[in-house]
Amino acid sequence: MLSSIYVDGGDVAYARQGNPTWSAFEEAIGALEGGAAVAFASGIAAIAAVLGTVPIGGVVVAPADAYTGFRALLSDLSARGRLTVRPVDIADTDATLAACRGAELLWVETPTNPMLAVADLPALCAGGHERGARVAVDNTFATPLLQRPLACGADVAVHSATKFIAGHSDLLLGVAVTADGALAEALETRRTLEGAVPGPFETWLALRGLRTLGVRLRQAQATAATLAERMVPHPAVTLVRYPGLAGDPGADRARRQMDGPGAIVSFEVAGGAAAAAAACQAVRLILHATSLGGVETSMERRARQAGEEGVPSGLIRLSVGCEDAEDLWADLDAALRAAAGRAEAASA
Repeated sequence: MLSSIYVDGGDVAYARQGNPTWSAFEEAIGALEGGAAVAFASGIAAIAAVLGTVPIGGVVVAPADAYTGFRALLSDLSARGRLTVRPVDIADTDATLAACRGAELLWVETPTNPMLAVADLPALCAGGHERGARVAVDNTFATPLLQRPLACGADVAVHSATKFIAGHSDLLLGVAVTADGALAEALETRRTLEGAVPGPFETWLALRGLRTLGVRLRQAQATAATLAERMVPHPAVTLVRYPGLAGDPGADRARRQMDGPGAIVSFEVAGGAAAAAAACQAVRLILHATSLGGVETSMERRARQAGEEGVPSGLIRLSVGCEDAEDLWADLDAALRAAAGRAEAASA
């Protein structure tokens, strides 16, 4: 509903407090995740609202390998004394739970961005609660169709709906979902007070995109598995990270707690940063761009981004879309071989 005002006497007094389009989107996402959803202007706005529920000076345990924007926000909040941050390897369950003593919030991202580590979600939810921490899970990569954090015991699930949920790279939107009524109310309060409200048109687009999420995700995931398997023996690739591969460190956990490994593949290119950058420049069908989750396949060398200093210099994150698998492979294979050829020529 494209309106900033409402007739007096209704349920909503002003557009910052509610919108029928938000309600329709929130009802759909809430049904998928199993809780009450609160939509936000962006994924980082949803994250900020959850972090805003932590008391001043409270301890947040969070993955060292996680979405760059999330880590940048944590760093800012920590520098201003708003929060105390304990970084962990989220795939190391024992170490993560040990860090949770005295913490107000355990933040889980699984699979992680961009290294695709898989956390033991049920164990972390149970262990975090035993130690007195609320558990929040960034479920952007998996979506509610592949992983349902609330069913695993999490207090809140967060999505950048900009990505797979909306699926067409044409909007910014976030959403947080919780089965805790008091927490849902607190998140709505943060949204209203801080003005992190989504545009109704963007929300309508995301609701429309949600209708094809199942079809898009099945296609993209199947293609991602094909590309990952073909890259394993590729001479220009040194390592493939994908929870759908039998030898991946997160494969067993992914099988237990997910309904599929997803549509993101990360891989390292022989020759490091220069070769990876050349491969990204050489693709013709695949889009060389940041972000992910759209119907178009995209890839980028993640270490080029500020804040990704810990990521291997030659790592490429590939977000697989809905194009033909053979077309994508032909483009990717040609780009990798061209990059390898240039690297050899440069070292000769």
